[in-house]
Amino acid sequence: MLVDVVPVGDLSAKVKRQASTALRSVYDCDVTIHDSQPVPTGAHDEKRDQYRAEEFIELAGRVGSGEKNIAITPKDLFYRRRNYVFGLAYLDGNGSVISTYRLQTSSDGGFSNRSAVEIFSDRVRKEVVHEIGHTLGLEHCDNKRCVMNFSPTVREVDVKEENLCGSCQREVL
Repeated sequence: MLVDVVPVGDLSAKVKRQASTALRSVYDCDVTIHDSQPVPTGAHDEKRDQYRAEEFIELAGRVGSGEKNIAITPKDLFYRRRNYVFGLAYLDGNGSVISTYRLQTSSDGGFSNRSAVEIFSDRVRKEVVHEIGHTLGLEHCDNKRCVMNFSPTVREVDVKEENLCGSCQREVL
């Protein structure tokens, strides 16, 4: 399987590397990094001052060259009535997205003495693996340690591991 990472907006080389490393590690797939893309026209919601996640998924699916494609953006995303999302993907789709915007919160809830940079990198890796998992047909998992567990806050992202639990692994690997 080939996963194409599609940077949207100004994204650091480190974030691209973290995403690529996590995808290779968990899914044993090939990963390419696409040329950076501009933010989709019409994605910004003036009232909310946020961006529609669906527009980024559509962009990733359209310009990405992989069997699965994931847009990564520093923009603050929302989906429907949710205040924000870390990422979004459709089950069995070929496009997905994560936002680094809210993953940069400095605190990890007191779980460790690691630096904010390390915590942020972990969150990026977990969210990329999570959203690609959805494109492979995985739904949210009840196992709090599984990367496919639903995580509406950064604290919950910090609790889970970067890997799939045994049940989720059996479904996709």
